[in-house]
Amino acid sequence: MQGILIVDKPAGWTSFDVIAKLRGVLGTRKLGHSGTLDPMATGVLPVFCGGASKAVDLQENHDKTYRAVLRLGTRTDTGDVTGTVLETAPVTAGETELLAVLPRFVGPQTQLPPLYSAVKVNGVPLYKLARQNSARLGGGAAPADAPDAAARWAAAEQAAARKPRPVTIYSIDYEGSPAPGEYALRVACSKGTYIRTLLEDIAAAMGQKGTMSALRRVQAGVYGEQDAHPLEEILAAKAAGTLETLLLPVDTVFAALPRLTVNDGVKRHLYNGCPTSNFRAADGRYRVYDLTGSFLGLAAVEQGVLQVEKLFVDRDAR
Repeated sequence: MQGILIVDKPAGWTSFDVIAKLRGVLGTRKLGHSGTLDPMATGVLPVFCGGASKAVDLQENHDKTYRAVLRLGTRTDTGDVTGTVLETAPVTAGETELLAVLPRFVGPQTQLPPLYSAVKVNGVPLYKLARQNSARLGGGAAPADAPDAAARWAAAEQAAARKPRPVTIYSIDYEGSPAPGEYALRVACSKGTYIRTLLEDIAAAMGQKGTMSALRRVQAGVYGEQDAHPLEEILAAKAAGTLETLLLPVDTVFAALPRLTVNDGVKRHLYNGCPTSNFRAADGRYRVYDLTGSFLGLAAVEQGVLQVEKLFVDRDAR
């Protein structure tokens, strides 16, 4: 099996859970995924299978789009409704105030990663530091009605020594209020953006406490909801012997790159890692195909010299 399987991740599963399940389904341990999703989140999770796993770090497009729901009146230690409540406050703002502050969050931003995240500080994931600091400060987050809950959590956050990270929010579209005090947003953003943090910051700009009550990824790079398959469909395809029909070709990852077709001589050069001089093409990166239309891999042209970057061809098939 080689290709890209777009999974519609179910709620309650970690991204690692999905990979572990698919190792048995696909019959290979060579799997990678693009963009971790929190357990409560659902939606688009591209899984790179077999030789296609080499493409994970070569993607041109790492941008993501999410549908998220902001719930006002509560702040939690995880930034979402699965966490321990740290603070509650009356809701004194609504749609008008939300629409007024949204424009200031579009464009380049700096974000402080949430304490419950996989970002590493001195080689240690923040979520591990969160647990250590909570224990050191008194055995975990205090109950919601404890007067010092927020202060204790703030001390734990301070002890983690997190650093702001640059992100870009391309757009935020308001999609209505699914329930009193809740507001649905569609967010297009760069790699590394934490939607939980964004929603907390939006609530703070409104003068409110806030947390995330729902999250769904609808786009990951070039792949969208229309490409995604629920686990039940994947398992049914496995049982029916049609699983391979769900895999997208590896070259779809590089759809934004121009296509380049090479003859058999240049193809041999690419296989052997040899540059091809006097090659007539504009400088830049290309997705390369042979005369039969088979995808070979990536190559770059610089000052008339074509050089292979990465091949995705089975060595035995050369």
